[in-house]
Amino acid sequence: MVQLKVGLIGAGVFGAYHAGKIAGSDQTEFIGVFDPDTTRGAELARRHGVATFSDQTALFAACDAVMIACPAIYHEAVARAALQAGVHTMVEKPLALTGHGANALAVLADEKGLVLQVGHQERFVLEAMGLFAIAEIPTRIEACRMGPPAPDGRAGDVSVIWDLMTHDLDMVGKLMGAPVYVEATGRRAHTDHIDEATAVLKFSHGSAEITASRCAETRDRRMSLTYPSGTIAINFLTREVENTTPFAVQVDVSDALPDPLAAADEAFFATCLNQRECAIPGREAALAVDMAERTELSALHTLGA
Repeated sequence: MVQLKVGLIGAGVFGAYHAGKIAGSDQTEFIGVFDPDTTRGAELARRHGVATFSDQTALFAACDAVMIACPAIYHEAVARAALQAGVHTMVEKPLALTGHGANALAVLADEKGLVLQVGHQERFVLEAMGLFAIAEIPTRIEACRMGPPAPDGRAGDVSVIWDLMTHDLDMVGKLMGAPVYVEATGRRAHTDHIDEATAVLKFSHGSAEITASRCAETRDRRMSLTYPSGTIAINFLTREVENTTPFAVQVDVSDALPDPLAAADEAFFATCLNQRECAIPGREAALAVDMAERTELSALHTLGA
């Protein structure tokens, strides 16, 4: 069996998750790890018995594909370097921090005939639930994703829009397409960036309202989708659903999809090996980036920034 030579950029929390998936896959040979924090990178590499690389260029040269799990502010630059080096690339969300940058990466990947997949793995959850199989377009989506601050300060380099809301923006974009109008509000709480935000998006055929917070006292994760034939209201934490549509929806997908991150990573490996189409291509993820950028700019405007 041909194995894909895979390297990892970033040895933080998510880097460690991806390292486990690379090491545990039958499709891959784990080549090594690069992290500017050499101690952290060496520890993760030692844990999996692979090499530590002193610079990312050397890692690219040794690999067929790389997984990028460094802080979001570096995603665009590292992904561009990987693609320019001729390496298939999977990058954690967001793909970039501007719509222009994200689209440029998608174009570069297409020009070079390389896989560019983005870590919106919650798409696998919605697909397993059956939401992507519904033969109607929603006319209204409401989504809420709230929780307390991360104890380790993770993702404090960007706003909650890029950190958490981007998941729901991607799902709304997948279900409804590109918005024609975006308006948002936000507030700062415990970082220099927006820690809580609400976005209102208008589409040619409907609307969406998304709230995200990383300064709430308790977790809350819900989504309500209104269709011409009825409404589907989902509580992702309690795994409860109210469904007045004629379409079947399964909220508890733990048996079919026990590990969404592993499913996303395995899909990337399979795409690089020409076994399937890319599940979350860069050109689709760029829509979520554009929506997030417009949301961020609108929210900052309300803060006078």
